[in-house]
Amino acid sequence: MTLHGILSILIIGLFSIAIAWPLGIYLYHVYEGKPTLIHRVLEPVEVLTYKFINIDPGREMTWKEYVANIILFNAIGFVIVYLVLVYQNWLPFNPEHFPGVNPYTAFNTAISFVTNTNWQSYTGEQTLSYTSQIALTFEQIVSPITGICFLLMFIRGIRRIESKTVGNFYVDFVRTFVYLAVPVMTIAAILLVGLGVPQNFNHYMNITTLDGGRQVIPGGPVASMTAAMQFGDNGGGFFGANTAYPFEAPGVRALIFQAILGMWVPLALVFMFGKMVSNKKHALTLLAIMVGVYFIGAFVLYGAEAAGNPLIAHVIGISGPNWEGKDTRFGISLSSFFENTTTAVSWGATAAANDSLTPIGGLVTLFNMLTGEVIIGAWGVGLLGMLAYVIIAIFLAGLMVGRTPEYFGKKIQSYEMKMAALSMLIPSFTILVFTSIALSVPEGRQGILNPGPHGLSEVLYAFASSVGNNGSAFGGLNAGLPLYNVLTGIAMIIGRFAMYIPLAAIAGSMATKKSVPPTSGTFPTHGFTFGVLVVGTVMIVSALVFFPVLALGPLAEQFSMMAGKLF
Repeated sequence: MTLHGILSILIIGLFSIAIAWPLGIYLYHVYEGKPTLIHRVLEPVEVLTYKFINIDPGREMTWKEYVANIILFNAIGFVIVYLVLVYQNWLPFNPEHFPGVNPYTAFNTAISFVTNTNWQSYTGEQTLSYTSQIALTFEQIVSPITGICFLLMFIRGIRRIESKTVGNFYVDFVRTFVYLAVPVMTIAAILLVGLGVPQNFNHYMNITTLDGGRQVIPGGPVASMTAAMQFGDNGGGFFGANTAYPFEAPGVRALIFQAILGMWVPLALVFMFGKMVSNKKHALTLLAIMVGVYFIGAFVLYGAEAAGNPLIAHVIGISGPNWEGKDTRFGISLSSFFENTTTAVSWGATAAANDSLTPIGGLVTLFNMLTGEVIIGAWGVGLLGMLAYVIIAIFLAGLMVGRTPEYFGKKIQSYEMKMAALSMLIPSFTILVFTSIALSVPEGRQGILNPGPHGLSEVLYAFASSVGNNGSAFGGLNAGLPLYNVLTGIAMIIGRFAMYIPLAAIAGSMATKKSVPPTSGTFPTHGFTFGVLVVGTVMIVSALVFFPVLALGPLAEQFSMMAGKLF
């Protein structure tokens, strides 16, 4: 590692935190219905939208109604995207005359973008028309909003007293769409065009290279999709090579800008949470946990890639960093930073080949996802997952001191613990079971292009990414096979809804409860001790569950590499 690389990671990360604070305050005003600097301009749009969709913004919903409307909204989105993909050959803006997408891939892709996973088992510029890319871009705008809606519902649940309602889904959705998603993504797209990202509807260009060869240069509405991909923590790129493709990230400035875009809202939501629950110390403690684990992962991954592969030095006599699968424009430090960030923040965009990372580097990206994407996490759901760990940690603290645990004055009882446990167990169970199925059947093993522990890591990564709604992948797995299209599609649905519906049930239960005044025996939810307890809970509940499979995968590969064997 170099001093320049270390400082680059620290400066970008700390700058992202600094600009997140004012955005968090802005979001607090938006969701509390307080005026903002752009309120006069955008409020008429908000009001007209309510009239257009025939929604009464004053009518609130129970948690079951709220969740039912989220599911209905996403189901409609799935059907529309699926039909656009399958019948894209009949739709406009298809200058390359691509045929309709096969049903298995269309099923997987529609679920992927609706659930904010954006897992791609196809090559975008070789498969999709511009109409299909626009449909996916629209889903990249709206799908992350449902994550914020889940979080807002939970916040109201712990804040309200003896209430049966937790807000109105359509109000939360429209406000996020009007005041956050559309304005920022529009500005970001314009800035990306200025940085060299194309935005057009032209035919692909056939050019003659300097050595006389022929090459096809694709175009399309790349900037708008890239802005939605990065700001919305989606990760589904216009091109198969994702952010490593020069048209998505033409240079270092474009890559850094996109990384900051991806971290902006998840970090801002922590500040917003502190304002909404009137407990800044608690929010800052959660932020310190997230950021602390994030930086540890960043430097471990950077250190592993900077150290390189000792076998290359021993056999070939060339020592140095692991440059395989990395873009020389970005270097080792920025590539490592970006891969750690996209798996910790859960948007899955890639600027390097994850399959080419060192075993320890790959382990870091896996660990980021296996924790439930709570290190920072995507819009709303990252913080929401961390709050589930907080409830479990508080319950454990209550057991240690022999009293009923409390969170914001609300008693944490058996129902809340059952729901919190479900939200943790369902994803872990799904990842392990689906990985076992894929390894047990011939078609699953057929998709593994690398033998031994690395092949196991590829399959584990696929389902960790799907359940975690991350979308990144180890490229050595043929995920286009029908088995993987179906299993990863089901895993995405489970990761998006089966994990967060139990937390919505907690919100509904907490909202109905009375508030108990704090006493001398109330466990404080801020400070170093509380932070250590939460980190320990994350490690025990998530990391240790996967230790056996990690030992057989990346850890076995690391020890084998040190012993002189590669896979």
